[in-house]
Amino acid sequence: MQQGYLITGTDTNAGKTWATLALMQAFKRQGKTVVGMKPVASGCRIEGGKLKNEDALLLQAHASISVDYELINPYAYERPISPHLAGKDNPVDLALLKSRFLQLQALADIVLVEGAGGWYAPINAREDISDLALAFGLPVILAVAVKLGCINHAKLTAQAIASKGLRFAGWIAVCNDPDMVCAEDNVSTIQSALDAPLLGVIPYQPSADLNALHRFINLDAL
Repeated sequence: MQQGYLITGTDTNAGKTWATLALMQAFKRQGKTVVGMKPVASGCRIEGGKLKNEDALLLQAHASISVDYELINPYAYERPISPHLAGKDNPVDLALLKSRFLQLQALADIVLVEGAGGWYAPINAREDISDLALAFGLPVILAVAVKLGCINHAKLTAQAIASKGLRFAGWIAVCNDPDMVCAEDNVSTIQSALDAPLLGVIPYQPSADLNALHRFINLDAL
């Protein structure tokens, strides 16, 4: 059965890419074909004459099958600013993104869609990541950056997901602050507060093995 999830974050640099890679690897270990999608990305660089995003390239490299970059990342913007500003001359068209998503869905069992920024990060003058999730009709997995303020950020984002009528499928704690005090207690507090299962805790890693992130994920709750 083909399915997919949208991975959003409590903020920019919350750990969405690590969470998405971990999920891709975990699903592959279940014998499923998996592809990742980064519909919109800012802060891209020229590679082979085209703008490409580092996170999208990682998703491409970890897919079960070979997929053209343009399918994975239809909108690649050079300036490292919000997509609605970076893309003023080439604004995001949700209909085009939905078409590319459906193409990916036809190729694999699981499509994991990584958002940009947080849940309400604008992707054009009118729409944001939450609208993209609604257009794709995907359940949502939240990457929570375990840092000061994470409890509030996690609870607010969970409420915002519910307000869209989308299923909050689970969340992943990403420990990206080496100086965070009481990190485990914060994760426990969030776990008690959210009405969605904790799918894993990715510990702080100054130099992560991006090929072995699956070991921190438990898909049983999905």
